[in-house]
Amino acid sequence: MIRLAAASMAGTAIEFYDFFSYGTAAALVLGPLFFPTVSPLVGTLAAFGTFGVGFVARPVGSVLFGHIGDRHGRKPVLIASLLLTGVATVGVGLAPTYADIGLAAPLLLLVLRFLQGLGLGGEWGGAVLLTAEHAPAHRRVLWTSLPQTGPSVGFVLANGITLALSATLSDEEFLAWGWRVPFWAAGILAVAGLLLRAQVAETPEFLGLAEREQQASLPLAEVVRGGHWRLVLLTAGGLSVGYAVFYTVTTWSLSYATEQLGVDRTVMLGCIMTAVAASGVATPLIALLGDRRGRRPLCLLGCTALVLWMFPLVALLRTGRPALILLGFVVAMLAFVLAFAVIGAYLPELYEPEVRCTGATVGYNLGGVLGGAVTPLVATALARGDRPPWAVAVYLTGVALLSLACFFLLPETRPTAAARAAADPAPA
Repeated sequence: MIRLAAASMAGTAIEFYDFFSYGTAAALVLGPLFFPTVSPLVGTLAAFGTFGVGFVARPVGSVLFGHIGDRHGRKPVLIASLLLTGVATVGVGLAPTYADIGLAAPLLLLVLRFLQGLGLGGEWGGAVLLTAEHAPAHRRVLWTSLPQTGPSVGFVLANGITLALSATLSDEEFLAWGWRVPFWAAGILAVAGLLLRAQVAETPEFLGLAEREQQASLPLAEVVRGGHWRLVLLTAGGLSVGYAVFYTVTTWSLSYATEQLGVDRTVMLGCIMTAVAASGVATPLIALLGDRRGRRPLCLLGCTALVLWMFPLVALLRTGRPALILLGFVVAMLAFVLAFAVIGAYLPELYEPEVRCTGATVGYNLGGVLGGAVTPLVATALARGDRPPWAVAVYLTGVALLSLACFFLLPETRPTAAARAAADPAPA
């Protein structure tokens, strides 16, 4: 289990490294480089627009790779999704700017971002299902929390490289070529990830389905016809606040604080990285509670905490003081991870094995569209002018209430003691 979980975590870290590198670049440099003919505000909105395209592509990727995962196995999804995302990310690092090829530059950026999202749309389902279907029932949340720490690792890695470049290069050097280095590094990481994942075995549950020839012929159609569409919509709504808060902290706040509050870019990157690292460390610890107390209670608790923290988060950010900004970020990220630490076990448990990859992955990535794709755009539009951006807090509170309602309507899936004993007759 340790080697398998490590391979899953490494892959999610690499894929999310690719995805987050783009978000940081969108907040800092893509506007002036790819949309120089418009005002700085419109350029930032346009850059965040290309950022959002990656989220729109993720449900498309989840349908594509979910079909592969339910028909041909979880392992092929791991290889194909990592390869696609890695190639697209290196392509962003090589893309010519508007000064080089004019309007074709932002169009190329759009295509590469779409391919990035397409690959990431399959990554989570493949990695989490591979772990969940191997894990013992009494420790399923703990083991699946390791791939859930991958995004935190990927984010810290992506922003650590950006932070180092930002601290050592002049603004002119960073704008000229420094921002491209994290994208170039993605190629090396992708090769390492592919070598690691090539050694992973297929899951026993899928092998059993294949042996009995019980794979779904059209998994997406069976998800819809079988009544799972309600679960897909509820999980998407439930997860939307996690995405909204994560990208408020990691993407919109970076742009807002550096451009409107005058906070140093390096300071903001340090605050964001610390908060994300704290959430990564907390994830397996919270997962232990998920195995002991259930999945749904922690999701409800996390959403409630986010409802209560959105206005304090914006107020602390508005001060422009690094210590207070860090406090706001850390509390927000810990509340976020209360729900997301258990999702790796919770979503797969909601679906039958025949449609599990498609159902869980589509729900997860639709949540990304609802919460992640539009939040930087909406927050940037709402925060115009010199007034405190309370409208951003109102928006985030509304998303948190929506997620709270969705999780309230979902069932608990924690196996009973008898089911755990049957699944794990001799737990280690």
